[in-house]
Amino acid sequence: MKHRINRVTTRSGDTGQSSLADGARIDKTDAVFAAIGDVDELNCFVGMLVNELEPQGPFAALCQGVQQSLFDIGAFLATRGETQAPDVEPLEAEVTKLNAELPPLREFVLPGGSRAASAAHVCRSVCRRAERSLWAAGNDAEACARYLNRLSDFFFVLARCCNAGSTEAQWRGSQR
Repeated sequence: MKHRINRVTTRSGDTGQSSLADGARIDKTDAVFAAIGDVDELNCFVGMLVNELEPQGPFAALCQGVQQSLFDIGAFLATRGETQAPDVEPLEAEVTKLNAELPPLREFVLPGGSRAASAAHVCRSVCRRAERSLWAAGNDAEACARYLNRLSDFFFVLARCCNAGSTEAQWRGSQR
C-alpha cells in the first residue's frame, strides 16, 4: 500500500512557496493555491454539515460523495488538469429531483432555519467563493467550475429540504 503522506511537517513551505503535485514550486499567494484552499475550506464545511444530518440518511451520503468530488477538484488543480474533473450530471440530476419535491419559491429565502439548513447555506456561500477562486486560477478548469456552480445549487436545495415542514424565512422585498 502506497503512503501519500510520510511527514506532515516538511518545512519546505517556510519561504512562502509550496509544491504542486508535479513538484513545481509556486508562491503560496498564487491563485491556484487560493483556489485549492477555498475548495479545501468548502470540504471542511461540508464535513460539518454532514455532522448535522441524519447519519444514515440520504443527505449525509450525498454530502460525503460531494467531499470526494471536492478532493477530485483539488487534485485537478494540484496536477494542472492532469486528473479528471468530477462529473456534474449526477449532481445536476440530484438537484432536479430534490427541488421537484419542494414547494415553489415566491421570494428569496433568507439563510437559516434548522442547524443543518444553516450549515448548508454556509456551504453554498463558501462554494460560490471557491468557484470564483477557481475561475481566477485559470488552468482550463471550466468543468470543475461547472461542478461548483451546480454544487451551490445543491446546497441551496438541500437547505430547503432540511427546513421542509417549517416556514422558510423569506426576504420582504418591496413589502418593506
